[in-house]
Amino acid sequence: PAAAGSGIPEVKSVLNGLDLAVLDLRTLLAKIFGCIFSVAGGLVVGKEGPLVHVGSCVAHLLSESSSEAVGRSSRLGRMLEPMAGSAERRDLITCGACAGVAAAFRAPVGGVLIGIEEIATHWSQKVLCRAFFTTAVVSVVLRALVKSCHMGSCGYFGSGGFIIFDISEGQSDYIAGELLPMLALGVTGGLLGSLFNALSGRICAMRRVWFANKKPRARVVEALGIAVLTSLVTYCIPLAFPCSRCPAEQEGADVCPRPDGVHYGNFIAFHCREPGEYSDMATIFFNTQDDAIRNLFSTNSPHEYSVGALITTFLLYFILAVVTYGAAIPSGLFIPCILCGASYGRLLGMGVKAFTGSYEIEEGTYALLGAASFLAGAMRMAVSLCVILLELTNNLQLLPLVMLVLLVAKVVGDATRVPPVYDLHISLKKLPFLHEDAPRGVESLKAEDVLAGQDLVGLSSVETVGNLLDILRESSHNGFPVFRAHSEAAGPRSVFLGSILRSKLIQILQTPSLFVDEGVGAAPELSAGAQTALELNRSNLLARKFSDLSIDEANFDKLVDLSPWLDRSAHLVPEGASLPSVYRMFRELGLRHAYVVTEPGCRGVVTREDLHAAQGRSRQTAAEVELTSPSHSM
Repeated sequence: PAAAGSGIPEVKSVLNGLDLAVLDLRTLLAKIFGCIFSVAGGLVVGKEGPLVHVGSCVAHLLSESSSEAVGRSSRLGRMLEPMAGSAERRDLITCGACAGVAAAFRAPVGGVLIGIEEIATHWSQKVLCRAFFTTAVVSVVLRALVKSCHMGSCGYFGSGGFIIFDISEGQSDYIAGELLPMLALGVTGGLLGSLFNALSGRICAMRRVWFANKKPRARVVEALGIAVLTSLVTYCIPLAFPCSRCPAEQEGADVCPRPDGVHYGNFIAFHCREPGEYSDMATIFFNTQDDAIRNLFSTNSPHEYSVGALITTFLLYFILAVVTYGAAIPSGLFIPCILCGASYGRLLGMGVKAFTGSYEIEEGTYALLGAASFLAGAMRMAVSLCVILLELTNNLQLLPLVMLVLLVAKVVGDATRVPPVYDLHISLKKLPFLHEDAPRGVESLKAEDVLAGQDLVGLSSVETVGNLLDILRESSHNGFPVFRAHSEAAGPRSVFLGSILRSKLIQILQTPSLFVDEGVGAAPELSAGAQTALELNRSNLLARKFSDLSIDEANFDKLVDLSPWLDRSAHLVPEGASLPSVYRMFRELGLRHAYVVTEPGCRGVVTREDLHAAQGRSRQTAAEVELTSPSHSM
């Protein structure tokens, strides 16, 4: 399941501070092969989102390998020690995500910008330089690979050159009368992008309910059904459209119809009875996705597509993309969005050119602007999309128009109050993602307010093995507060000493040399042998869970002193702290939990789930207040 979809919502959540098992080796392999088969099979998906996930998985695995090497105290471990920390791991995953974008679009600067604007939560000058260096290396390697794959020796890879959709010889200027239809493109893209998000979210929500109690094979059957439906539609629809006469030969234009044995280009003759004819629908559907977009963006090719073909193309790609995204298939959204937007954009370009009678207007320019509008309407990005589209098309003269359309589409999309597509799917997965600003309605809440009804699960500094096992079995908490054992002054659990992670407790329980008999008292200082055993368990811990523990019952009454492994710098929050300040602390530091303290002990634990629940309660309260206001009661 972790390999389904684009993976960008999961990567965003991990970089936001969540601990999700979505970047392991199994997910990486499933993502790579699933993406290859889904794209090669002609499904309405893109490779861009999955490549972001793939880059993040590779970065995470490199960081995990560094942690294991550091645990072995080898020379390699000392070299890789700077990469083993949690902050360095987060920065490395960010660079991996940026590398995935740069590899997918061959847009190194756009890869850095999309990391800043959309993917990463924590950004700094250091991360910026590292991400820029990473995407530069990706660009150099890709260019070398493209040059080495000449004359089709690598299949379709590199068939369009390093710049995938080069329209540098297209429209170089525009007239004032074109601004109005370009603004209309922005409005249309904002509305259609929001409609796409709303429909996709509704279908994915229905999917989660429908497959909740089904076996995994049901998801496989759904994916096969989508593949069969896509194949039937893309083969049968071109049969329903008549062939068109080839245009007059122009210098530099593709040969019409396309010769047999050539697997790229325009003017495909599909079941055309007469020579000199081609099928405009087959030119879109019987090409690779990159070639289909390249054909829609093409210049000096007026009236290549009929009005009916462009409308049908938009409707089919829109519907198939809505149905496909969210299924158990590695699927990106960039390519489907570009195809949808390019279809209605080129259609508008045909109308503008016919209305003005100007030969300077290129239909391919409007196709590019339509693609920009749909992308901005669905994803609500502007700066990174602008740079990516310019790097894709190599036409800097269109910069003002692309900026205008992107901004209008983003504003219109935000006005619909439909969330961006990736934020929408984060909400559907019920992930406690913390956005940039604290939710409205929590300004009056305190940290202690989110602890209502919470039963504190804490530990004494000296615990029995049996009690530790019971606590780990009965609770799923990731961290536990630790109190001074047997305090005579204020009773047990009155003096907060620090915290200890669940993983550390499992690690301790895997080391029987740390157990002492009850009559001995607290465990002595950690011996050299016990320290060595604990370090040896560090690598094994990465693949072990609580269910894997096997402890002799004779050890259940023995004691363990937790003091040497306490985190005495745990993040503390006064019980009277405002909830927005707690929210900002969680987001900026990437916390998963913090401890609400009162003099001299600990009141409870605040987690991301508590903040997420408080956000939902604040929205419900705001809605109730709005409904009971005088303006609604009249």
